Amino acid sequence: MRIPFLLLPPACVLLGIGTALGERVRLNPLYVILALVGAVAAHISVNALNEYVDCLSGLDARTQRTPFSGGSGVLPEQPEMAHIALFTGLAALAITMAIGLYFAIQRGPGILLLGIAGILVIVTYTPLITRQPLLCLIAPGLGFGTLMVLGTHFVLTGHYSWTALVASLVPFFLVNNLLLLNQFPDADADLSVGRRHLLIVLGARGSSVVYGAFLILTYVVIIAGVCAGLLPPMSLLGLATLFLAIPTIMGVYRNAQDIPKLLPYQGFNVILNLLTPVLVAAGFFFK
Repeated sequence: MRIPFLLLPPACVLLGIGTALGERVRLNPLYVILALVGAVAAHISVNALNEYVDCLSGLDARTQRTPFSGGSGVLPEQPEMAHIALFTGLAALAITMAIGLYFAIQRGPGILLLGIAGILVIVTYTPLITRQPLLCLIAPGLGFGTLMVLGTHFVLTGHYSWTALVASLVPFFLVNNLLLLNQFPDADADLSVGRRHLLIVLGARGSSVVYGAFLILTYVVIIAGVCAGLLPPMSLLGLATLFLAIPTIMGVYRNAQDIPKLLPYQGFNVILNLLTPVLVAAGFFFK
């Protein structure tokens, strides 16, 4: 399940709750809980299925694990547990699908398009998406940003909104960067099993430029959203993480080809992914 990484869905769901509160809706506590459970289950599913496929391909045996990449390390040490990983991934996916169907009945079929897209991302990410550079770059952000934030907003309000879409772009760029940066230590191992993500195509230096551009776009979205009246002025709280983002951009660029020196910036990147959406969401709570 990679439990230490499961803080990300609550941060994204919180942003969807914030956009719903921005419309002065009365939140249904059951819907909030189910949205959170569904989001966490989706993350567990993609993690467990990733562990399973990487075990079968032999990738995990070729990677040098870091606190942020290379899998959990469980299956390389205990390959006989591979079937448990597969069951965990499929069971978690079933939970997400069941919750999605419940919301389709309660809130209407408008949630189904997002749900189907989310299922496709989960089941195809490791075996297929990681072999398509551009799709691999944006799939994580689509899952945690666009789908998770918009989906939460829909189940709480019964409709989509431009505000929720703009807000979803914050985790879209951040989570794309999260996976991109975590691929740096695994590039050679990934190439050996047929993966072809952006890092393999552009190299470390070029990918570090993309990383910096995406992180800058995160803050551009926040400022533009406030200026357009789609995000409340208090969402500018999200800019507080610039104090960490700027040195992280510089550090990633300077150390793109030096993995040991890159590791602290992977940690900073995790903080940015968790803290920035929460601060933007806080802007809706204090609106």
